[in-house]
Amino acid sequence: MLKKNRLFTPGPTPLLPSAQTAMAAYGMHHRTADFRALFTRVLTDLKEFVGTKNDVLVLTSSGTGFMEAAISNLTSPGDKVLVLTAGKFGERWTSLARAFSCAVDTVTAPYGETFTLEAVRSKLTPEIRAVYLQATESSTGARHDVEGIAKLVRALPDTLLIVDAITGLGTTHLDIDAWGVDVIIGGSQKALMIPPGLAYGAVSERAWQRMETTKSPRYYFDLRKERKAAAKAETSYTPATSLFAGLASALDHLRQTGDGNLAKGRDALIANAELCAAMTRAGVEALGLKLFAPSAPAAALTAVAAPAAADSTTICKHFRDQFGAVVANGQAEMKGQLFRIAHIGYYDYLDTVGVLAALEQVIADLTGKKVEFGSAVKAAQEVYARGRQSAVGGR
Repeated sequence: MLKKNRLFTPGPTPLLPSAQTAMAAYGMHHRTADFRALFTRVLTDLKEFVGTKNDVLVLTSSGTGFMEAAISNLTSPGDKVLVLTAGKFGERWTSLARAFSCAVDTVTAPYGETFTLEAVRSKLTPEIRAVYLQATESSTGARHDVEGIAKLVRALPDTLLIVDAITGLGTTHLDIDAWGVDVIIGGSQKALMIPPGLAYGAVSERAWQRMETTKSPRYYFDLRKERKAAAKAETSYTPATSLFAGLASALDHLRQTGDGNLAKGRDALIANAELCAAMTRAGVEALGLKLFAPSAPAAALTAVAAPAAADSTTICKHFRDQFGAVVANGQAEMKGQLFRIAHIGYYDYLDTVGVLAALEQVIADLTGKKVEFGSAVKAAQEVYARGRQSAVGGR
């Protein structure tokens, strides 16, 4: 059969066609009035997408570049920081903080779980200069309670809260100004539906003030330098100009989705992710498979524990070989133990139904288990139907 390549991974995600066209057509020099106009529009629209009045910056890097900036700009060697970690990206915060000679304490939870607020409270002291966490731990499919954690951190007037929301923005409701998040980080290849290469973040005034006293080395990722450049509608260094064109197109698309209101378009994008995630979880469980993060499942992706008869490496390979579909294996020591199906950005009902239909076939082929074809799809359709009834009833 003909096989179309399809991404079901938590980044990169499927590309928005209009953004692809914009990127292919754009060749403007970055020190021109035309690019400055585009750049200014992107920064303004990103503030609305993030939902903040704080300054938003865009760096030409992967999301990890902004994560590094959130360490190097906000800490000095020897500063005590607290990392909340329950997966590979939480562990990345720990590695970054140690690379800049911070004194790192951690609150940990097993992979697939989240931490209790009491566990966080027990580690928070006035000496902690910054708290780092994920909104969504995309290595395990778990979602963390950013609002609850923010309330605890705000009780300490000199402690900053930094959130990696690279897979959280556009898939999860995050009211960062009201909650008091000091830095929140996103990436272009997630809900904004363009290729990797841009990292963006909103930075609070408290965080800007901290940067005036911190001593860690920084150069390319000096956020103060970027802020000064952005005030002149420029970047400090050469930006990925075509990606900016794609980002502008994606933000325009969301505005159109919201009937001219970008925030409404963002909320529709989040609702879409939540619904597709609920459909996917129902379909997975209808096949007798177990969710890897059942107590705190994310909307960005669904992590599924591999059945005893087939490890996840084999499952991912079969998806690709049989259907041209790319689902994500577990990372590092989780490889072979779980596979991850994302529902981020340019992803809809038919994508959800299609990947579940393929999953039915994969499980039947690899496990020898008798599968009732259509059972996962039916369960997902029932979730969708209930969602539509609720939406109609709420009008």
